[in-house]
Amino acid sequence: MNRRRGILASVLVVAALVLSACTGLPVSGPVNPGLAAGEDAGSPEFLFRPDEPQPGATPEQIVEGFIRAGSGPGPAANWEVARMFLAPSIRETWKPEASVTIDLPDDREPVSPSEGAVELSLVAVATVDQNGAYQPDAGITQLSFRLAQQDDGEWRITEAPDGVVIDRDVFANVFHRYSLMYFDPTWQFLVPDVRWFPTTNAATRIADALVDGAPSGWLAESVRNSFPESVSLARPSVPLESGVAQVTLSAEALLVESTTLDRMQTQLSASLATAGVSGAQMSVASTPLTAETVSTRSTRVTGPPLVLTEEGFGFLSGDELTPVPGLSDAMDLVEPLAIQVAPDRDFAAVRLVGDAVARVPSDGDIAVIDSRPGLVDPSADPFGYIWSVPRDRPTEIAVFSADGVQSAVADAWPGATQVLAMSVSRDGTRLAALLVSGGRSEVWIAGIVRGADNVPERLGDPVPLGPLVGTGSGLAWLDDTTLGLLSSEAGGPLFTQQLIGGPATATDAPQGAASVAGATSISTVRLRTDDGSLYVKRGANWQRTTSGILILATQQGSPQ
Repeated sequence: MNRRRGILASVLVVAALVLSACTGLPVSGPVNPGLAAGEDAGSPEFLFRPDEPQPGATPEQIVEGFIRAGSGPGPAANWEVARMFLAPSIRETWKPEASVTIDLPDDREPVSPSEGAVELSLVAVATVDQNGAYQPDAGITQLSFRLAQQDDGEWRITEAPDGVVIDRDVFANVFHRYSLMYFDPTWQFLVPDVRWFPTTNAATRIADALVDGAPSGWLAESVRNSFPESVSLARPSVPLESGVAQVTLSAEALLVESTTLDRMQTQLSASLATAGVSGAQMSVASTPLTAETVSTRSTRVTGPPLVLTEEGFGFLSGDELTPVPGLSDAMDLVEPLAIQVAPDRDFAAVRLVGDAVARVPSDGDIAVIDSRPGLVDPSADPFGYIWSVPRDRPTEIAVFSADGVQSAVADAWPGATQVLAMSVSRDGTRLAALLVSGGRSEVWIAGIVRGADNVPERLGDPVPLGPLVGTGSGLAWLDDTTLGLLSSEAGGPLFTQQLIGGPATATDAPQGAASVAGATSISTVRLRTDDGSLYVKRGANWQRTTSGILILATQQGSPQ
């Protein structure tokens, strides 16, 4: 149940940066009081004052001015300048907090098809809803406005869509991404749910979204929130004291047992850490609640690249290959084409020559588990299951337990015609895939819904992360919120970093890029080319580090 009170009700305080027409920074006027002791200042606000309606403005000019003014000054001034463009009949009912449309400002085209009507055409790249959730929305969008001349002869808007429009290039300066942290169903992992909020008062927005909100719809069935629905924020703000967020909860929190309190503390602390907040203190009225963060399993991949060479399978450091106990010997018994190693390194999911999928355990008891034709590279999850699917039958995902029991995963990728690559997140809660849909490559993600014994039963409603430039060929998790994608077009291979719940960034990749693997950070992602060279991303460039790599394996974490 979503009890959110509307995150964007105070979202656009700083959004006036988007204005292309403004009167400049104020250099005169009254001195305003500072913040009260302990109040969360957040990042500095730079408030520009947009132009007010000009006498004699045409309907098109009124709409253009409204679009600019709707982005600032925000709730502190109740969007007073934007409301000047509205007729009295809708001045108080227009809801600027409903959503944000992120667009390309040079492509805004207002047209008046008839007197009193304006159609604004814009190229949208994404939207952010009232909960801070980002959704790609590429394409031309039409916004319709009705206007009427007032008693003074000036045009004012009588019908306008709720929400505001922000320039894509400015959006990243006004908003920042934060992660709401939830637990996986086993309470072992923290799972991020990316949201976009203004940088000011970030602690308040994060706490409100976590305590009084809910996970994103596509993820909701795959994670757990330790905050009971009976508990809510008792104060509308979350001040910082010596870098620690003071989170005042309703009296119902006094009835929560200690294990749940500790999990609440863990979620709060981890979520607020994404805003640079050093900690959280929960309290009821003036009484602090005693709670400690619980231990969670890390999903980081540590150490040098894991590769197969003519010398064998292991971690490559310089010219030295360090074997993986048990697994390196087992790899000598098979002919692999792709390898993904489980987090405890006790087994690997392997696609063999001939495209069959096998479980290769460290004890050497190798089992071919899927012999369907045309299989893509398999994926291993942290609960011992191997995921496999035929390239041309994307809905036919099968999972295989450690003892070889096969189960079908329902509701997989409706509408897709091919799956080019697929991988489970390291926390086991999400499945990402490169799909062909409508004749083009796209990136999709879905939550994993599990039953007894953590058996994957079905996928939640999948959501697109965005189209991919060119034809997709490879996918890997770089961290808990970012995918690394390989594709090719006429100009050559591309490497794309796709934020889950955010935009993508595409750069050139080395010629012949064939596979990708995550490392200790996004800045050290690794690529293998078809001539066996290994490249590491150093800043904006790719550096060739070695050759003779037959397979670049991916890892689903590190042993604890």
